Amino acid sequence: MLKININNETSKLESVILGSAISNGPTPNIEDCYDPKSKEHILNGTYPLEKEMIAELSSFENILKKHNVKVYRPREIIDYNQIFTRDISFVIDDKIILSNMIDSRTLELSAINYIINQVPAENVFRLSDDCHIEGGDVILCNDHVFIGIYSGEDYSNYITARTNINAVNALKEIFPNKTIKTFELRKSNTSPKENALHLDCCFQPVGNNKAILYPGGFLIKDECDWLINFFGKENIFETTKEEMYNMNCNVFSISENVVVSEKNFSRLNKWLNSNGFKVEEIKYSEIAKQEGLLRCSTMPLIRN
Repeated sequence: MLKININNETSKLESVILGSAISNGPTPNIEDCYDPKSKEHILNGTYPLEKEMIAELSSFENILKKHNVKVYRPREIIDYNQIFTRDISFVIDDKIILSNMIDSRTLELSAINYIINQVPAENVFRLSDDCHIEGGDVILCNDHVFIGIYSGEDYSNYITARTNINAVNALKEIFPNKTIKTFELRKSNTSPKENALHLDCCFQPVGNNKAILYPGGFLIKDECDWLINFFGKENIFETTKEEMYNMNCNVFSISENVVVSEKNFSRLNKWLNSNGFKVEEIKYSEIAKQEGLLRCSTMPLIRN
């Protein structure tokens, strides 16, 4: 059996599911896209090629293995996007939550069943159909669970709104000892620079007490200010709108002092280095064209 355990975003990573771009399929039609950044690159003729995304994921896998992380990969589904494993499930403590995602992505979960089946059945949870949630909206900080949501009455109009209050209430029942705090996110179906697809597109903890933050991704200033006070303004790297668009918030921690980052994030990487982090820089700019980056393409199973 697999003894999963995740309490935060930065403890030493032992095992992870890393997404796959093998048999990713052709460039999708505009009407089949579920984020505005992919639409933008299709219209511009710059949508990423499968071979480029395979190469980027391979370099990420090599870094993980260099740090002695056990890496699982999804089973191959022909002509299907399986890059963003963060969305299809997530681990809190010793329990795994299977996400209720948009209909066009439901097959993704079947590709990791061989891993889920290794977890004791009593620790596997599937929420009811009215609970919408994806793992990119769930960020762990020990006793706290931060969840990005959109609760406007026009929720159903936004393909970019992925997590609702029903799912939050369900998690509160499963984890009564956690402090669960929600953050309303800014949504746009058409402009990637005005859209926080998930919470990890505009916020992420790093190290013991630091965080990366894009305030413009939050709809309610008081909620963003709460995060700034929680970490301390002096411990926060604040991104610009352009840096958010390029996914600067979506780096990935292998441990409290090792962070994997995109090599073009020059200002962020300099800040990380100056704060004592070892930064593993890799090229990941093609995958970023689908409005996801390093955290989005991982689903940690064990951190110690």
